[in-house]
Amino acid sequence: MSHLTLFWKIRHAALYVCTVSSKITMDDPFDSYPEIEEIKEELLNNGPAAAAEKAQEHLKKLNNIPLNIGITGESGSGKSTFVNAFRGIDNRDERAAPTGSVETTLEVIPYHHPNYPNVTLWDLPGIGTTNFPAYKYLEHVEFEKFDFFIIISDTRFRENDVKLAQEIQKMRKKFYFVRSKIDHNLRDEERSQREFNAERTLAQIRENCIQGLQKQGVDAPQVFLVSSFDLHLYDFHLLEETLERELPAHKRNALLLAMPNVNLEIINKKKEALQAKIKYLACMSALIASAPVPGLSVAIDLTCLVNAVIEYQVTFGLDSGSLQKLALSARVPVDDLKAVMKSPLAGKEITKELIIKLLSLSVSGAALMAAEEGSRFIPIFGIPAAMALSFASTYNSLNTFLNMLADDAQRVFKKALGLNTSV
Repeated sequence: MSHLTLFWKIRHAALYVCTVSSKITMDDPFDSYPEIEEIKEELLNNGPAAAAEKAQEHLKKLNNIPLNIGITGESGSGKSTFVNAFRGIDNRDERAAPTGSVETTLEVIPYHHPNYPNVTLWDLPGIGTTNFPAYKYLEHVEFEKFDFFIIISDTRFRENDVKLAQEIQKMRKKFYFVRSKIDHNLRDEERSQREFNAERTLAQIRENCIQGLQKQGVDAPQVFLVSSFDLHLYDFHLLEETLERELPAHKRNALLLAMPNVNLEIINKKKEALQAKIKYLACMSALIASAPVPGLSVAIDLTCLVNAVIEYQVTFGLDSGSLQKLALSARVPVDDLKAVMKSPLAGKEITKELIIKLLSLSVSGAALMAAEEGSRFIPIFGIPAAMALSFASTYNSLNTFLNMLADDAQRVFKKALGLNTSV
């Protein structure tokens, strides 16, 4: 067979793989069809190697979309504690934003998410601690770089908060009011009321905040009641849903993946966001399989699987460190959390050896990888067949691993809250 004939066979197989990927993408709410089309265009013009590089470029872009969140409010309002809670970091952690009853933030300080460094929460000085009027304050903190602002207060929202919100609105940026330390307020109300009702008290606090802001000239203020020590309670999930709804489409995945697991819906959304990346990894696997080098594709596939599963594990909070922190905060023995996990991936160090072992236990996974290498020796159709098998092997394996860990994440979350852990 001539080199030219082999080239056309390979390109035809690769084009088929990209077409399959584009069909997956059309049903995918988290991604866009044109990106797979760009990979196909690169394939047609410059061959499989260039197409694989284009797929890698899109994946890298997905993983590095910046999200910058400005957190501001008066001194002692709980800004730094909120920043730490959002990032899943204890206040005592060396990476934590410093907390205290006095103003600890005098300058603009970035705090990157520990697992997704493209997501940054900026702890801003309280406007009442500066000598700047609201519009000058925004210039001081370089408001242009922020995707949205969260204005925090532990009591009523004051004149400075309102002025800042109005200036942010003039500059066409989004802002949200967070009433923090709501758990403290409920405890105080329970002590002082003869017939205490938590839901009624929360509704009254929310309505008082909204009315107070409206009286000061804020139109349709969005107010969320939050306890940074118990994010799964009160309004944090409503804040997440609002942010997700109002963010530009390309920023949503960055938000979702960085969010703490505050309810089962967040876990499902994270699963969908991670699933959106699988087609790129499978497409790259198939394009790399076009190289006529025995063993190369399998070696790269294993590295790809290990890296992807590590991301799944960390995103769902199933790595050893995250489980320890959850056990501490939920006051549940870590062994009790591990006991409800059914996946051999959860809480384990993810290595090539572990992935190989799991693939060997899966008849389809082992068969596809073996068939891929064996097909290379088939004249004429060998490499195109290897490409198709490589795509199927990577795609199916990643989906299986993702489903395993997502189910375990739900069980662990339920166990931490004392709920029924059957999924």
